[in-house]
Amino acid sequence: MKKGIHPENYRPVVFKDMSNDDVFITRSTINAKETIEIDGVEYPLVKVEISNTSHPFYTGKSKLVDTAGRVDKFMSRYGNRNKK
Repeated sequence: MKKGIHPENYRPVVFKDMSNDDVFITRSTINAKETIEIDGVEYPLVKVEISNTSHPFYTGKSKLVDTAGRVDKFMSRYGNRNKK
């Protein structure tokens, strides 16, 4: 890669999926307020609600689990109605 083309704050960052507590490290320029220590190294932490480890398309599960429960609430109210 060419030298000097990345921004100054391009560094390893930890993303944490809050629905299943899965974490992965990648490089990013995102600003993070929290930090986490993994294997003795401190990284900036970014919390996400859904990732490829919890999204129904990647997992094969048909039910979407969200932290607020909005999808399940909608499905319980309107999902089982038969159209006539």
